[in-house]
Amino acid sequence: MNPVKPGETPRTPWIVGVSGASGTPYAAAVLRGLLAAGESVDLVVSRASRLTLLDETGISFRDAHWREDLREWLERGADGKSGTFEVDVEGDRVRYWSAGDLAAGPSSGSYPAKGMLIVPASTACVAGVALGLSKDLLQRVASVTLKEGRRLVVAVRETPLNGQTLRNLVALDEAGAVVLPASPAFYAGATHIQDLVDFVAGRALDAAGVPHRLYRRWKGELGGGSRPEA
Repeated sequence: MNPVKPGETPRTPWIVGVSGASGTPYAAAVLRGLLAAGESVDLVVSRASRLTLLDETGISFRDAHWREDLREWLERGADGKSGTFEVDVEGDRVRYWSAGDLAAGPSSGSYPAKGMLIVPASTACVAGVALGLSKDLLQRVASVTLKEGRRLVVAVRETPLNGQTLRNLVALDEAGAVVLPASPAFYAGATHIQDLVDFVAGRALDAAGVPHRLYRRWKGELGGGSRPEA
């Protein structure tokens, strides 16, 4: 788990950016998946996403108490029930950077990082990254990730998509990002809202090359999703 490659350090993290789009359970599932895989995580939570998190979970994400608030968030299931998961966010495996801190470590290409996942990505976030605006740390880190040739996964969460957003997504694809719409699938045998959330999170981790067991993979057998996995 978490192999160290040439040019990396024992703590070369994945950076997870959470923008203001609906879909905070997707971000929680990705964070749990990264930690379960033994990866280190640097977290950037945008100002708009704090409002979404409060609306969707009732959790106020506070800079001064981020570890406590993060634990409460990650322990909740997609159905809002507390204590669904056990998550360890202590120590240096998780670092948090304020979205307004443009002098933060990840704002520089010299800061070691494996890549970045933006989950969920709002259309405003997509536009900012596509245009290279860097109006906050989340957008700045995304720009750094692209210029350094690292993996950038953008889990856009919006419907319908207008022409401008589609053009921005094409621009991100051409820049080397992985455009990953938050589109749950049902062939994996989903029986609970958490299954649908985990499918999207699992596909995001697939795009990043991080191993996980969040969803049942297709094995070429019709009806396989409705049978218990051996």
